[in-house]
Parts: sequence; C-alpha cells; structure tokens
Amino acid sequence: MKISIGPIQYYWSKTQVEQFYVSLRNQVDTFYLGETVCGRRREMTASDWIGLGKELAAEGHEVVLSTLCLVEARSEAAQVRRLCENGELRVEANDFTAISFLEAADLPFVAGPTLNVYSGSTLRTLQGLGAVRWVPPVELPGRALAELLGEYAELGDAPAIETEVFAYGRLPLAFSARCFTARHYQRPKDDCEFVCRHHPEGLEVTTRAGQHFLTINGIQAQSFGCVNLLSALPEMQQMGVGRVRLSPRPEGMSEVVAAFRAAIRGEPSVALTEPAPERQCDGYWWGGAGCAHYAKTPAAPLAALQGEEDALRPIVHEE
Repeated sequence: MKISIGPIQYYWSKTQVEQFYVSLRNQVDTFYLGETVCGRRREMTASDWIGLGKELAAEGHEVVLSTLCLVEARSEAAQVRRLCENGELRVEANDFTAISFLEAADLPFVAGPTLNVYSGSTLRTLQGLGAVRWVPPVELPGRALAELLGEYAELGDAPAIETEVFAYGRLPLAFSARCFTARHYQRPKDDCEFVCRHHPEGLEVTTRAGQHFLTINGIQAQSFGCVNLLSALPEMQQMGVGRVRLSPRPEGMSEVVAAFRAAIRGEPSVALTEPAPERQCDGYWWGGAGCAHYAKTPAAPLAALQGEEDALRPIVHEE
C-alpha cells in the first residue's frame, strides 16, 4: 500500500507551499498538486504548479495535477484546460470539465472524490473515459466500498483499476457558488480580499449551543474533525485498496506520514495524537455519523464492516 499527499485545500502563500513539499520530499510516494477549491486563488498559478510538479517528478516521485472541484467561469475552465494539457504529468479530474478535456485528448486520469462514484457500473463508465485510479467519496462506508469493488469485479471485462482512500485530514463535504469565508467577513465574493489566507486550516464553525459543527474554507464546507483511518488499514488492505491519501495540514505532517507508514508495515499500537483525539473522526468509514470517533477495538470496526450496525460504539468526548 502506498501513501499519497493530497492537494492543499487551503490558501497558503507560495513560500509556505514550497516549504511544505520540501519537508516531505523523501517521505511519500505520490504528490497531488493544484488548487481544487477556488479559482480566484492565484498565489500559485497553473504554470507554478506544473513547474513544481516537474521538479518533484525529476526526483522520482509520482506527481498528479489536481483540478478545481467546482468550475463556474470560463477563466476557471481555462485553468483546468491548462493543467490537462501540460504534456507530461497525470491529472486528477474533480469534475467533468476536466474529464471532457482529458477524454478528447485520450489521456489517462485519476477520478477524484468529488465525482460521486457509488456503483461498480459508474466506476466502469469512468474507466472507459480514461480513469486508471479513483478516490471514493469521503462519506462512503468501508462496507459499501467493498460491495462496490465486488460489483465492479463482476462486470467481467473490466480491467483492474487502482483505489485510493481519503484516510487523513479534514473531509471536503460540499462546495457552493457562494464564499462562506467572505460572507463571514461581510465581503462580496468578487471583492473578498482573499480573507481565507488568514485561516491556514479553515475557519471553525460552532452552533449557537456551542457545539462543534463544520469548518469553512472559502466556498468549501469541511468536517470539523480530522478523519483518521489508521485503524481501518487492515480492512483496506484486505479489500485491495492500493493507496491512502493524507490531506495536507499546516503542522505535523511528517509525524502523520510516519504513523501511516508504520501501520502499513503492520507495526502494533500505532496511534496519532495530532490533532487531539477529540478533534478526530472516522464515523463515515464504519457506517455511522461522520463526526463520530469509534472505538478501535477489533470487534466493533469489523462488525460494522460486516453490517452489524448495533456493534458500533462511538467514543464520546466530553468537554
């Protein structure tokens, strides 16, 4: 099983972006590069992403250029097209704007998690368009993923396709034509002054009752908790998952990579304390509420994968 670093979801400075990748260059197999959230963010241009990608590829890394998840204007479609036509690096398509360019050029691609693949037949259709790897939707339970892969295998004429699971980081839940961060600062979207740059890991949202709810990141709504699927790696390996995706955070990523590397090797008692346990979640994978953090005893997760939903026992964190 390999480790991928997903695209940076936040608006970081060019210097911060470059330093982030320098810090991880000798630790992971694959880097996904590119702006996936907001087409107005231009700290790193398409040419900058392509140039950085070629540098990393020359060092022996696999590099994939990730495209926008929500294309709203011709200028954004032009950004996507520039990445798709880079001539050297593979592309992750996060909407059908990118797929249309890639299919026309007969180029293989990675099907991103926002393409909403929920059946083996849909996955087979995407493969027919050129997909060679896919990332399931972040809310898809492990049991449903196993069933989907089984359905795909039963199609008979379907060649192998690699599966990559989003295994660490704040989950991208939804995208909107409005900018949540700009609205928080009472600014119009087209004159936002890029206030999201002040929140390098998004802006946390609580309810009026003081309960943790979501994280807003420009036009993107994310989970409040950071997903951590270390305990699910044995099940993933059994069902043939080839990669895990770790989503970038401003701090602690070297420790995260080391923990996942150790767990993949089968080392016992591997754990992550960054972020704190009360800020972690894994509920979607085990078939429960996404914000839940379930017990890591072998019986509960395995029973959840086998469909015994009553076996789920969430860890309740009291503040």
